[in-house]
Amino acid sequence: MARILSIDYGRKRTGLAVTDPLQIIAGGLATVATAQLFDFLKDYVARESVELIVIGEPRQLGGQPSENMARVQQFVARWKKAMPDIPIVYYDERFTSVLAHQAMIAGGLKKKARQDKALVDEISATIILQSYMESRHHATPPKP
Repeated sequence: MARILSIDYGRKRTGLAVTDPLQIIAGGLATVATAQLFDFLKDYVARESVELIVIGEPRQLGGQPSENMARVQQFVARWKKAMPDIPIVYYDERFTSVLAHQAMIAGGLKKKARQDKALVDEISATIILQSYMESRHHATPPKP
């Protein structure tokens, strides 16, 4: 089996997470500057077998697209054009930052560590990926 990779896309930084090859466990991969994201991912998929990318779909509480949605859509369009063999799907990312902070508190991280936005982004990507994997077990997966 190949890995599934997830993206918590941000204007400045982007958090990444990935499954193990058996797609059992989601774990943080890295936080990269968004300007370097595309090249980072191209290098990563050249080294590792990735069958799917899940990208957080930025929506407001009421379901409307957030201000970041246009940037995410541009990235997705660029990815689909350059790497059509690795599908990319959207997955609702609402509350992932809140859940990331709660996980950091539960994990005993001190306040200074919880203010590390790069760590929050990576944990958010992990939560997106874990939620996506759990949803696949309960329903049909979203279409690419």
